[in-house]
Amino acid sequence: MSQIIYTRVDEAPALATYSFLPIIKAFTKSSGIEMVTKDISLAGRILSTFPENLTEDQKIADHLAELGELTQDPKVNIVKLPNVSASIPQLKAAIAELQGKGYNVPNYDESDETIARYSKILGSAVNPVLREGNSDRRAPGAVKNYAKNNPHRMGKWTAESKTEVMHMDANDFYGAELSTTFDAADDLKISFVSKDGEEKVLKASTAVEAGEIIDATCMSAKSLQEFYQSAIDRALEQDVLLSLHLKATMMKVSDPIMFGFAVKVYFKDLIAKHGELFDSLGVNFNNGLGDLYSKLDQVDVPTKAEIEADIAAVYAKQPRLAMVNSAKGITNLHVPSDVIIDASMPAMLKGGGKMWNADDKEEDTIAMIPDRCYARSFQAVIDDCKANGTLDVTTIGTVPNVGLMAKKAEEYGSHDKTFQACCEGKIVVTNKAGETVFSFDTEEGDIFRMCQAKDAPIQDWVKLAVSRARLSNTPAIFWLDENRAHDAEMIKKVNKYLPEHDTSGLDISIAAPVDATKTSLERMRKGLDTISVTGNVLRDYNTDLFPILELGTSAKMLSIVPLMKGGGLFETGAGGSAPKHVQQFEEEQYLRWDSLGEFMALAASFEHLANTQDNAKAQILADTLDKATGTFLLEDKSPARKLGSVDNRGSHFYLAMYWAQELAKCDDAELAAEFAPIAEAMTSNEEKINAELVAAHGNPVDIGGYYLPNDELASAAMRPSATLNSIIG
Repeated sequence: MSQIIYTRVDEAPALATYSFLPIIKAFTKSSGIEMVTKDISLAGRILSTFPENLTEDQKIADHLAELGELTQDPKVNIVKLPNVSASIPQLKAAIAELQGKGYNVPNYDESDETIARYSKILGSAVNPVLREGNSDRRAPGAVKNYAKNNPHRMGKWTAESKTEVMHMDANDFYGAELSTTFDAADDLKISFVSKDGEEKVLKASTAVEAGEIIDATCMSAKSLQEFYQSAIDRALEQDVLLSLHLKATMMKVSDPIMFGFAVKVYFKDLIAKHGELFDSLGVNFNNGLGDLYSKLDQVDVPTKAEIEADIAAVYAKQPRLAMVNSAKGITNLHVPSDVIIDASMPAMLKGGGKMWNADDKEEDTIAMIPDRCYARSFQAVIDDCKANGTLDVTTIGTVPNVGLMAKKAEEYGSHDKTFQACCEGKIVVTNKAGETVFSFDTEEGDIFRMCQAKDAPIQDWVKLAVSRARLSNTPAIFWLDENRAHDAEMIKKVNKYLPEHDTSGLDISIAAPVDATKTSLERMRKGLDTISVTGNVLRDYNTDLFPILELGTSAKMLSIVPLMKGGGLFETGAGGSAPKHVQQFEEEQYLRWDSLGEFMALAASFEHLANTQDNAKAQILADTLDKATGTFLLEDKSPARKLGSVDNRGSHFYLAMYWAQELAKCDDAELAAEFAPIAEAMTSNEEKINAELVAAHGNPVDIGGYYLPNDELASAAMRPSATLNSIIG
C-alpha cells in the first residue's frame, strides 16, 4: 500500500479539505493509495504542546514533529497546504477559542515558561521543519495559457504615479551585515556586554557545521524611527497614502519590533499624552494599534472617549493610512499579521501602484520597507511600470523560481538568534575558543539577528537550478548582490559548485536583485521566461510577486520540494487571502478559495509515487488528473466572485467530474470500468448537483469555530450535495 500524507491546516484551505479530501480518497482507494492526514494547524500545534493540560480524549500527537522525522524517509510523500504562520494576536485568538471550547491550555503570557513554549508555535514554525529540500515553484503551462486567454484585472500605471518605496539608507540590516564561511565545525555564543563590561548570555550555543555561512547584523532603532518619520513627512508632502510592508508572521521576532516602532512614531502624540496609562494597561504596540483597542474596555467611559478622540486627531494630522478593511476601519497599522509584504506589495503593484483608503477608493501610496535588502527590487518594478506602463497579461513571459530553503536556510532560520538590545553596549558573537567572530555597538532598542545557511542545501540548490535551466531551456539568474555581506559569501559558493555540473549551452548568470528584477521584467515584456534563483526570503517574495502579476494569484503555482533524502513535498499555493475567504463563507456560505494549486500538487504527488514506488495506477491518476485540470481551466470552473456561481465546492465537483471522465477512458481496464458509471452519474446529474451546491448561498453558516472548526458542522457545510456525496460514496 502506497501512502500520501495530506496536511490538515487552517482557515480557507482547511475548509476546502472537508470537500476535496473525500473525493481524493474515493478516487485513489482502488489504486493501492492510502490518504493519511496529519494535523499541523495552529490549533493542533497548540494542543500538542500542552498535553499535560488536557484530558485523554483531548490530546493529539505532535504531528509536525512526526512529519519532520518522516522528511528523512526516502519514501515519504507529503501534500502540504498553506498553514497559518501565527502572529501573537492570532496565537492569542486561537488560545481564547480553545479555552472557550473546554481545552485548558494556558494563556500566552501566563509565565516565562509558557511564552517559551508558545514561541515555538509562532511565525514560520511549520515550514522550516518540513522543508528539508529546496523549492521548485513555477506556473504550469495550462495555467499560464489560461491567464493569457482570460486576463485578470490590472490597474493602470502612469508616469505621473506618486507611488514609491522608501527604505533606510544606513544602519539597517543590509548596511550593517557581516558574514563569514566557517572552514571547520564550531560553536557560537551570543552575548550582550554592557558599558561596564558585564556579560549577559543571550544564546549559549549555536552549532556550526564546516562550510556553513553565518551572518550577523544589527538595525539601529534610532535610525529606523527617523526613517519612519521621513516617510510620514514624504506622504504628507505628496498627499498620498502611507503603508507599511513587513513580514511579522515569518520573521516573528524582528518584524513585530519594526512594526511596533512604526506604530509608535505615527501615534507619537497619542502615546506622549497617554503613555503611562498605556503602560499600566500592558499595551504592546508591537501587536499593532489593535492591541490598544482590545484593552480600552478596561478604562472608564470618559477616558475611553478621550483616547478615541485623540486617535481621530492623529488621523486628521498624519498622512492617510492604507486600509486593510475600509468598512471596519482597520488600517495598515492595526495588526502586524494583516499586512504581509509578499502579498501586499504584489497586490499594490498589480493594482497600478494603488492601495485602498478609508473611503474604499484606490490611491497612490508611499510604501515603507525599512531594510534595503529587497526593498529596492520592489522599487525597480515601480520604475519599470512607470516607464513602460502596465504589464500585458496576454503576452508576458513567466518568472519561475528555484529557492534555497532547506535546513532553515538563511533569514528564516534566525528567530532563536534575534534579540533586541536593552541599552547601550555591545552584542558579541564568540566561538568555542573564545574569539570574537562578530561585534556590534548597540543602543536601546536596536535589533540584532544572526542567520545560518548550511553547505549541503546550497550545493543542492545550485544543482536544482542547473537542472531546471536544462529541463526548461530557460536562462537562470542567481539573485545575489556582491555588495551585501551574505550574498558575497553565497557568490563564492555558487562559483565553486556550478563547475561541478554540465552547464554547456545554458545561460546562467549572477546579478544583484535590482538588476535581476530589471532583466526579468524586460524579458517578460518580450514574452520571454527567466528563472529566478534566490535565497529563502526572495523565494517567498518572488513566488508571490511574479505569479500575482502573471496569473492574478500565487495560489495557482506548482510548488515541488524534492526532499534531500529522496522523498517529495508538494505545496499547494499561498494562503495570504485565506482569512477573508473564511469571513465571507461564514457570512454568505460562499467560499471563493481556489484549490487549483492543490489539484496540481496532487498530480505531482501521484507522479512521484509512481516513479519511486512502482505504482502504475498512480501514474494514470496523475495523467488523468492533469488532463482534468486542463479541462477545468478551459471550461473556467474556478471559483467565481458572485453568489450563485461556482464556488470552491462547485469547483471540486467539476474537477471530480472531469477526472472521472478521463479515468473512464484510460488504458487501465480496471480503472476505466470502475469510473465509467461514476463519470456517467456525475455528468447526468450535473444540473441537480449544482442546484444542491448553490441552495444555501447567501445564508450565514456556523462551522463551530475559526481555528478549530467542528468537523461535523464544517463537513456538512462543505458537502451540501447529497447527490454528489452518494456518487462519491
